[in-house]
Amino acid sequence: MPRIPGVATKDASPLIRVVYWFAKRQVGGVPEPFTVLARHRKLFMAAARHELAAGKASRKLPANVRELAVYRVAQQIGCSWCVDFGTMLQKHAGLDIDRLKHIDDYRTSPTYSRQERLAVAYADAMTTTPVSVTDEQVAELRAEFGDEGVVELTYQVALENQRARMYSALDVRDQGFSSGDACRLPEAELRTGRA
Repeated sequence: MPRIPGVATKDASPLIRVVYWFAKRQVGGVPEPFTVLARHRKLFMAAARHELAAGKASRKLPANVRELAVYRVAQQIGCSWCVDFGTMLQKHAGLDIDRLKHIDDYRTSPTYSRQERLAVAYADAMTTTPVSVTDEQVAELRAEFGDEGVVELTYQVALENQRARMYSALDVRDQGFSSGDACRLPEAELRTGRA
């Protein structure tokens, strides 16, 4: 159970219930970060609008490149929820999720393309503290993806750093989205009091 308990559907405001309903239709369950963020309605709504807008705006990079870089951030930070949800998103996008098991070998694994290697290396450099991005790295990314592509990649990697760090700090854990099984719904846990 997260360090801040989520808001159960029965206790949510009508607007948040609508967002829960929409999320459940889209991904098969209410994402636990939603329920936790619902403790602060204004930030919940700001985050929801931001996520939708960022998702719609991010169309310059190939989906496999963007999703792999975002996944790498989640994996590097150790956010089990983000890894779980990111795997599900890749699965639904028709991407090969079996190769995620070998992401630590991305530099040499033949399962990763040159573009993917560049993006994952950039995600690694952005996620370290302090950030270790180099001029050469950005120049190589610009040659491959153009300025808009580099800005999109940078934005998405930074956004995943925010998500993964927030969810890790609040101890939001995976829900089983990537397993293909019915996901464990946070509001059901809240009703029954199970962790």
